[in-house]
Amino acid sequence: PVDALRDVIKSRKVTHRKALEIKALPAFLRRLDETTNINLQTKVALELLVLTFVRPGELRAAKWDEFHFSNREWRIPAERMKMKQEHIVPLTDRSIELLETIKPLTGKYEFVFPGHHDFRKPMSENTLTYAIRKRLEFDATAHGFRTVASTVLNEAGFRFDVIERQLAHSERNKVRAAYNQAQYLPERRDMMSWWSDYLADQKNGAKIIPLRSTTV
Repeated sequence: PVDALRDVIKSRKVTHRKALEIKALPAFLRRLDETTNINLQTKVALELLVLTFVRPGELRAAKWDEFHFSNREWRIPAERMKMKQEHIVPLTDRSIELLETIKPLTGKYEFVFPGHHDFRKPMSENTLTYAIRKRLEFDATAHGFRTVASTVLNEAGFRFDVIERQLAHSERNKVRAAYNQAQYLPERRDMMSWWSDYLADQKNGAKIIPLRSTTV
């Protein structure tokens, strides 16, 4: 009976956003740091995007009341998440430093990165990728930094479950998802600190990347 449905129900085509090549990461970070071609708000947003590897929309619409500096956490409410679950982003020293840099400029507004023409709205959807491609001249998208982080962290030996939880991906195994409510926060804090140090080393021209042994 299903033969009659052939080609009627189309599978959804998945499009992958272009990611920066890993070997281009040091050059990207240095150019971002040195450029005068991008305003401070966008520069901070881009670096924070790389540091946290959240989805661009989650970063653009970030609100100041989501950040808990005493706990060193950014708690993104469920209604703003793709999977409709609250997401915790551990904040590193560098992330906090960036937020403190931008707070004198945007701290009086609801959004951390308000729109250029209307401060009551978040930054434009195209701002980050435009800055990457047109201002910094790298062939990549803002969303692609999630792929960069995932690739590096997996190769460095961090546990798959920990990485996936930090990426706020859903568990594909529905039975496992029903029982696994672990947040892995201690491991995630450790991983995010390692990632921040890794990015700093890349920007400063480090040649050797320290790798972790895989935890069994």
